[in-house]
Amino acid sequence: MAKKIHKTNAMRLLDKAKVVYKTHELPTDTAIPATEVAEYLGVACGQVFKTLVTTDNHGQYFVFCVQSDANLDLKKAAKVAGVKKLEMLKQKDLLPLTGYVHGGCSPVGMKKPFPTVIDQSASQWQNIFVSAGKIGLQLAIAPQDLATLVNAKLADVESGDGVGN
Repeated sequence: MAKKIHKTNAMRLLDKAKVVYKTHELPTDTAIPATEVAEYLGVACGQVFKTLVTTDNHGQYFVFCVQSDANLDLKKAAKVAGVKKLEMLKQKDLLPLTGYVHGGCSPVGMKKPFPTVIDQSASQWQNIFVSAGKIGLQLAIAPQDLATLVNAKLADVESGDGVGN
């Protein structure tokens, strides 16, 4: 008999919006790199997206979803967000702001909706994987369904130089 997965806030919101998704539970209860999530799931690193939260230091917050093996380009991200400069949110500020812990941050169901950008690379996949709002639990969801639900835009915000992680 399959173990019952307790619904996260993200899953409840997806159910309410009648969005099709699948959950995948990983054999871990500690945060692991998103690239290792891809290994566990047996999918390409580019299909697993990590959720990163940034701030412009003027009280505005922005959420970005980028491929697990990519980095957020803070300059591109700031331009897409329409602000001068962005920096990564301090890890200690993540839970109070979003309701999620590091390693289990989902773009769906944060305490408040924030402007969200999904890297355009997501559009190449039928489904992408993002956190379900709990460490060790992933959602497989069509990128356009995710973008529609969180009112996200797709844009090029990744870099390969290690900035922003």
